[in-house]
Amino acid sequence: MLTTLNTSYTDTRAADLAWTLGLEPLSALATLDLELADTKLQLRLLGASHQVLIEREGGRCSETVACIPGSSTPLPLGVAKRIGDWEYEFAARVETLPPRSFAGRAQELLALVADHPHGLAGVFPGSPHAFTALLAQHHEGHVHWRTWHAYPQDGQLVATRTKVSARVTSLSPSAA
Repeated sequence: MLTTLNTSYTDTRAADLAWTLGLEPLSALATLDLELADTKLQLRLLGASHQVLIEREGGRCSETVACIPGSSTPLPLGVAKRIGDWEYEFAARVETLPPRSFAGRAQELLALVADHPHGLAGVFPGSPHAFTALLAQHHEGHVHWRTWHAYPQDGQLVATRTKVSARVTSLSPSAA
C-alpha cells in the first residue's frame, strides 16, 4: 500500500534516528494490520519513522525507529535479544548515494513495497524520493520485516532488517 503522508518531515537526518523496543503505540499517519502464520503485526508510519507492533504466543512487543525526544539510544548496527519466548534480531545500515543513484533506488523500493500485500509506504509532499517504507514476510517459522527511511536532501537511505522467531530450547541430555 502506498500513501501520501500529509505532514512535514519530522526526522530530517538519518543521524537523528533512534531505536527502541517496548514503546506504547505512537500516533500513526498510516497503518497496515497483518496476520502472518501465528503472528499479528501492525506496520505503522510515524512521520519519517516507523513502529511495528507484534503480538504472538508468548506476548507483545513493539519496535520503534524514530526521532525520540530524550532518547539516548542511537540507531545500532545490530541487536540480538530475547524477548520472553522469542528471539529478536535487528540490523541497520546507512547508505549514502549520489542524486541519480538515490532517485533510482527510491523508485525501486517504492515499486517493491507499494503493490506488495504486506507492504506499507508513505511519501512526503514535495519530494517523491522522501519516504518511509515497511515490508513484512513470514518464512520458515520466522517473521521478518524490512524498512527504508529516505533522506534525499543528504542522499541517505537507512535500511533496517528485523527477524522475530520462537526461541529454540535445547533438549536436555535425559530427554534425548
